[in-house]
Amino acid sequence: MKLIIHTDGGSKGNPGPAAIGIVIDTADGKELLQYREDIGIKTNNEAEYTAAVRALELVRDKFSEGLERVDFYSDSQLMVRQLNGEYKIKQPHIRDFVFKIRILESELRIPVVYHHVLRDKNTLADALVNDAV
Repeated sequence: MKLIIHTDGGSKGNPGPAAIGIVIDTADGKELLQYREDIGIKTNNEAEYTAAVRALELVRDKFSEGLERVDFYSDSQLMVRQLNGEYKIKQPHIRDFVFKIRILESELRIPVVYHHVLRDKNTLADALVNDAV
C-alpha cells in the first residue's frame, strides 16, 4: 500500500495561536483520515514541523501494516528542503523536530519522499488549519 499525506501548519501571529492539519489518502485517492489539532503558541515553522511529526505518528500507529511507501506533501518549501537535505538546519529546536522525523521514518521502514506543493494544491490540509486558528 502507498499513502499520500498532505500536511499544513500555521499560526496567527508568529509566534501565536497555532494549529495543524493532516490529510492521509491512499494512492488511488481514497481518504483515510482528516486530522486537526490546536497546538498552543508556536511559530509557523514549528507548526509545519509539528504537523509532519504528527502525520508520521498517525501513519505508524494506524496504517503501517502492508505499507510500502509514503509520499508526503507540504506547502512549506523550507521544511521540505530541510528534510530532503537541500537546506541546512541551523536552529536547535528545528533539529529536534528533524531528529523525531528520522526516528519515525526508521520505525516505518519504508521510503518517505517529501514534496513541496503550492498552497492551492494543499487546500484541505490548509482549510483544517484555518478552521482551527
